[in-house]
Amino acid sequence: MPNTPHLEPMKQTPFPLKLANLSLLILFPIAWFAPLMRAGLLPLFGLSEISVISGLQSLWGSDIFLALLVTAFALFAPYLKTIGLALVHFNLLKDKTLPVLSYMGNLAMADVFLIALYIVVAKGVGIGKVETAWGLYLFTACILASIAISMLTPKNSAPPSFGEKYLGGANGGGSAPSDTPS
Repeated sequence: MPNTPHLEPMKQTPFPLKLANLSLLILFPIAWFAPLMRAGLLPLFGLSEISVISGLQSLWGSDIFLALLVTAFALFAPYLKTIGLALVHFNLLKDKTLPVLSYMGNLAMADVFLIALYIVVAKGVGIGKVETAWGLYLFTACILASIAISMLTPKNSAPPSFGEKYLGGANGGGSAPSDTPS
């Protein structure tokens, strides 16, 4: 009888979870261009809408280091996390990367916190007027959905590696299957 290692059956990611994650690939760019807030110096004059992208454009002109941080947290971290989760869901990336992907979602949530802090500070100063807009809620919902999707992603959803499947362990230890009777 061949010496074959016992492998756990592979857990499949439910289709609604895959669909929710893939929808974030569309919703994140919409949230980046959607108005996060409306701000103006005096209420008599019109309020200008500020989005993640318009905020980044003005940051690149004044503070490059802060612009790099916001670009990493608001754009790259959530989008790379979403792509990484999609790869895990479709068994193209091992589920061992899930802790790193979850951490990337936390970085994006820090960006939402900073936006909310800016709104509170601007309202507290009393100069001008600041209103939250629908884009802030969409961006926050996308980040929270991404965190929830990563928490609901089943562990062990990736197929076993070559070493686990044929050599008896993750490190390649154990004996290879043989056709000779023992």
